[in-house]
Amino acid sequence: MSVGPTYGTYGLSIPVPVRTRIFVSYHHAGDQAYYDAFSKAFHDRYEAVYDNSVERAVDSDNTDYVMRRIRENHITGTSVTIVLVGQETAVRKYVDWEIKATLDKEHALIGVRLPNAKPTADGKIVVPSRLHDNIESKYAPWITWASLVSSPEQLNAHISDAKGRSKALIQNARDMRMRNG
Repeated sequence: MSVGPTYGTYGLSIPVPVRTRIFVSYHHAGDQAYYDAFSKAFHDRYEAVYDNSVERAVDSDNTDYVMRRIRENHITGTSVTIVLVGQETAVRKYVDWEIKATLDKEHALIGVRLPNAKPTADGKIVVPSRLHDNIESKYAPWITWASLVSSPEQLNAHISDAKGRSKALIQNARDMRMRNG
């Protein structure tokens, strides 16, 4: 955690912790409870930023405009995106767009398997395609919810690991998802 300056009485500099800003991408209707639990568990150490406006308030069919809003209002100022992957996350277009914006800025990316993510008949979890590409390339770590919430130190280790991965591993050539599944 970095420290930012503040000035107390008599002009003395008193260090104030600056919380790391992370963007959290998830399916709001299906996984809000997990975001709430994440936020509660880590609110003292991290500033969790999420986009609660995209699906509800962006009144535009202009993809470039929506992507610019995602980048400027949510991804800029963060250094890592955590994607909470639940049962329907893989088919949500704004999750795909948030992942794309993260990779466009070459920020770290972490995928988190939620307990409500149901495996397919062959035992695999359905993951957003762009996230899957980056898990396969070894750019994005793929962790479990239990590992994520086990301790602040564990999350810090996951973030450090993700930030340390080579940008050359980024896979972001896929077409953007244009509708929800």
